[in-house]
Amino acid sequence: MRRRAADFRRPLRARRFPNAFWWVLCGVAVLLFIYTLSRGSQIESRPVLTTRYRHDRVMEGLNITEEMLNPNSVARQISDQIALAKAFVVIAKESNNLQFAWELSAQIRNSQILLSNAATRKPLTARESETAIRDMALVLYQAQQLHYDSATMIMRLKAKIQSLEEQMSSVSEKSSKYGQIAAEEVPKSLYCLGIQLTSEWFRHPNLQRKLKDRKIEMKVKDNNLYHFCVFSDNILATSVVVNSTALSSNDPEKVVFHLVTDEINHAAMKAWFSMNSFRGVTVEVQKFEDFKWLNASYVPVLKQLQDSETQSYYFSGNSDDGRTPIKFRNPKYLSMLNHLRFYIPEVFPALKKVVFLDDDVVVQKDLSGLFSIDLNGNVNGAVETCMETFHRYHKYLNYSHPLIRSHFDPDACGWAFGMNVFDLVQWRKRNVTGIYHYWQERNVDRTLWKLGTLPPGLLTFYGLTEPLEPSWHVLGLGYTNVDPHLIEKGAVLHYNGNSKPWLKIGMEKYKPLWEKFVDYTHPLLQRCNFH
Repeated sequence: MRRRAADFRRPLRARRFPNAFWWVLCGVAVLLFIYTLSRGSQIESRPVLTTRYRHDRVMEGLNITEEMLNPNSVARQISDQIALAKAFVVIAKESNNLQFAWELSAQIRNSQILLSNAATRKPLTARESETAIRDMALVLYQAQQLHYDSATMIMRLKAKIQSLEEQMSSVSEKSSKYGQIAAEEVPKSLYCLGIQLTSEWFRHPNLQRKLKDRKIEMKVKDNNLYHFCVFSDNILATSVVVNSTALSSNDPEKVVFHLVTDEINHAAMKAWFSMNSFRGVTVEVQKFEDFKWLNASYVPVLKQLQDSETQSYYFSGNSDDGRTPIKFRNPKYLSMLNHLRFYIPEVFPALKKVVFLDDDVVVQKDLSGLFSIDLNGNVNGAVETCMETFHRYHKYLNYSHPLIRSHFDPDACGWAFGMNVFDLVQWRKRNVTGIYHYWQERNVDRTLWKLGTLPPGLLTFYGLTEPLEPSWHVLGLGYTNVDPHLIEKGAVLHYNGNSKPWLKIGMEKYKPLWEKFVDYTHPLLQRCNFH
């Protein structure tokens, strides 16, 4: 069979392919056109939604409290990022990567400004929040790339915390130690005043004759008068107590002060109160060395002072390798002037009622009302201090000891020495001094309590204390901040603590309340550089 000529042959199927291709291409173009139109409509609709969102934010503002409580809130997410970034800043600085630490700090500031603006009711837009979160996330991711991972961060922070705790413990111990030393020192001016007054006493016999006045001897035993007692070796502090009481009294002629000091300061104390007048207040000065009944066979504290172990504990400081805080080892807690408050009926056998005052108090109200308070058969009238949990019995006494645990309620309310009304008739009737002796003798090894005269006082007067109105006795001016309203209403202000007003470490804002009762123009005070 003969083949057809080339012009008359059928076209091949492959030659139809271009037509199909063009049809497919057209279909794709149509689809692209439709997709483009749909995207355009979405873009056009976005500003409407954003405008509505901004309008709502402007109208309602941002409640930052609700935002922070909401687990899905933008503000909370930003706040969490800031907290994490701050931790990374610390690690970056420790790694000496100061540039990155600066970048983190800058981003933290930006986020904080954003939250601050939101808190002040300025509108927080989605774009602002998303930008802040994204930028912070990038920086935090970079921190992770620098191997600031969680495990490393936790280990470093733990090490840092331990180091800071050790430093804080060391600084606290040193501060306590130096503060205690400063509180125990006798300022040069006080030492000078004692010497000057002793010299005046022996140089001028007329001063001695003043205290032997027959009227004074009668007044110190008259139970119709207002009797106050102070046990101190600090002449100036005692003078402030007497002077402030006299100036605050409605009837100073009926006020009698019984001062007891030691042999060293006896002449100086008598000289000061002989040469100065306090609005007619009667002042009696004694020294405890003259009390014949005050001996080791009767007084447990004097007996304990004869013990070599006790002497080593309080005076050498080497008995327990420094494990006991220095404040517990202060020898003043064995001073008879400190413990004489438990022997008031023996010191003043003719008196029926007396108000005990510490030498670090200031009186700014008339105290005659204390003598008319009914103690309801109790011995001690005192202001309770149990408004805070740390002033209850369990904070002062060792309740692991069975003797304490079986006799005293750990949640019993504590009270304060410093301004106390004592009914000496009930004291003698109930043999309160004998109760004190009982507990003092059982604490020879210091297992019942460690510090001061308040713990044995709490034991001695347990069930024998009548609460007084808190305004009679305001405490804390020697170690903490006190409510100004309490100070204004307070009858007696107590500088309990180490920061006594006559020391350089005294709290400056409370010193004027004490210093206004000191006459700095007195020749002896000027001679001894008091100012």
